[in-house]
Amino acid sequence: MRSPHRIATHPPDAPRDAHDDHQNDTARLPVTSYTNPYDELGALAPNPLEEFLHEEKDEPAAEAPWTPPNHRRGSRRRSNRFAGLPLAVKALVAVLVAAAFLALGDRWALLYAEHEAADKLKDQLNLSAAPEVDIEGFPFLTQVLDKRVDKVKVTVPDVAADRVSLAKVSATATDVTINGDGPTSIKGADIGAMNGEVLLSFDDLNRELGASQVTFTGRGRDQVLARGTLPVAGHDLKVRADARIQRNGDRGISTDIGGMRLQLGDLATYRPGTREKEGLHLSKSSADRVAEETAKAKALLSVPAITQRLGVPDHVVRDALRSDTKLNELTGSARFVNDVMGLNLIDVAMGHPELLKKLGLDPALLNGLSQLTRPVLADRLTLAFQLPKLPGEGTMSLKDVSVEKEGIRVRIVGSGIGIGH
Repeated sequence: MRSPHRIATHPPDAPRDAHDDHQNDTARLPVTSYTNPYDELGALAPNPLEEFLHEEKDEPAAEAPWTPPNHRRGSRRRSNRFAGLPLAVKALVAVLVAAAFLALGDRWALLYAEHEAADKLKDQLNLSAAPEVDIEGFPFLTQVLDKRVDKVKVTVPDVAADRVSLAKVSATATDVTINGDGPTSIKGADIGAMNGEVLLSFDDLNRELGASQVTFTGRGRDQVLARGTLPVAGHDLKVRADARIQRNGDRGISTDIGGMRLQLGDLATYRPGTREKEGLHLSKSSADRVAEETAKAKALLSVPAITQRLGVPDHVVRDALRSDTKLNELTGSARFVNDVMGLNLIDVAMGHPELLKKLGLDPALLNGLSQLTRPVLADRLTLAFQLPKLPGEGTMSLKDVSVEKEGIRVRIVGSGIGIGH
């Protein structure tokens, strides 16, 4: 077999540079020695793993120079947007902004006028607090220029009216003429017509007149019931009365107190007055005990003034006081108990305190009841009141009095009322 020969890559006489010599040092073998041609070809070919295992490094990017932030960039962008809008849209935006400022100014003038009107009403009516004034209508400035307001609502809480306080007085004024040259120089107003209502709350009545622990409730359209207790001579007596509500003149409400009664437990009932059924009378149970108990019956019959009122003859009284049998015959009759219940102890027993004690009554209590006359008791339970008189000219009157669940409600009407004159 013929041995392979090395193939020269350069002519024998051609010069070679140092770079070629360096690359071929590892692949070149002496001519005289044996060289594998495949090794030579492998040395000339690139390594296939070199490109796969090579890790490329990113070169650092050049840093941009620092510049200060531009905070007006957004506003410039918005202005550029606004500049790009059509002219009609710009005009519409301008109109809306102007209308918003005008509406704000109109509301400010309205609030100022309401505040001034409330102060004037407080001073003229001598109120403890300024009322609530609500001027209706929009825009307000055009009404001021025209010097006429369509509607004004006024609410006055807690108005003093004689012995009681009105929980609420509300009124709506129409056809109001303004006196003044502008919203900040309003001097007063003339009210053409007014309609409103007055509420006398039962809660306020119970608080203001409740020193005696009496409560008031409505019944029907014009009746008020008074129920509770009343202290008399150190005793708490149950009280009840009925009040009929009615209008008294143009500005007042009167109450007709009837059915007044004070209950002394189960002993007696006191009705103030001088009529036959009025005064201090024993109850049915007390009269029965007098008829059943001998000591009480004899104590009662031993007072000549009482036997005369009972209509018992003197000889019958003498026999009853001497004989228990005769006493039982007298007290056992059906008429006796009724006659005893008809006795007015205020009239016949004032000079006999020992009799009152035997009947279970305190003499001091009897003295206190004798001073509690019908006018005195009615005055303590009355619900009458008068509306305060309006200053200046004009008329105001009460109409349509009615009793409701929450209190006494009265409608008021007025005309030609001047405020601030």
